Amino acid sequence: MNRHPDPLGRSDLDPHNGHMGTLTYDSSLAADFDDRTLAHIQFVVGAKLRRNEPFYFTWKEDSASGGRSSIWVHPAVPLSFKFAGSRTPAISREWIDALMLSANSANGLHIVPEPTVNGMPHTLIDASD
Repeated sequence: MNRHPDPLGRSDLDPHNGHMGTLTYDSSLAADFDDRTLAHIQFVVGAKLRRNEPFYFTWKEDSASGGRSSIWVHPAVPLSFKFAGSRTPAISREWIDALMLSANSANGLHIVPEPTVNGMPHTLIDASD
């Protein structure tokens, strides 16, 4: 299993600091991401699959193992998101836009840094509603 902390180390933005959720692909591959990153990935994957747009999703492995993993995300392949925290993290509209831009490219979805102004996210959406 691969563990992926918040790529920018923003413990002050994530009320679930330390909570690592799991993305499971086709019951055979599991990768851990911090809950906030996983929530953004889920949003982008859901949007793409609702439009029946399969795509690649590639991420870097944790620093201990190195390398990267890539999966073909398609409506016919089972995918699950399991969050460690009980509350839904705040969603950044700008980060969703940046991730969607990545997902729509020929290279597919990559986790890109969250856009910020003075070190803080632009727009946070309370996704718990």
